[in-house]
Amino acid sequence: MSFDEFVESVSSGTAPAGLSGALVALWWDKKGDWERAHEEAQSAGSREGDWVHAYLHRKEGDEGNAGYWYSRSREPFFEGTLDAEWEAIAKALL
Repeated sequence: MSFDEFVESVSSGTAPAGLSGALVALWWDKKGDWERAHEEAQSAGSREGDWVHAYLHRKEGDEGNAGYWYSRSREPFFEGTLDAEWEAIAKALL
């Protein structure tokens, strides 16, 4: 799936089949459902899920918790905008 197809899928009612848990979390976040995105990221059980989890806590404004999850994901704390980070994560995971 391309990045553009992933973004376009957000307007549909369900996440595309075959996405990793981390990508499903990003999908829900883009739909505006932070809680569902957080649940998906937590249950992903992967480094990629931890990366999305970090992004979600950064979005929430909890930089301390975000730092913990960035450390677990082995990704640096993102210094750009939230939109830029969402795009960077999605592109890296697709």
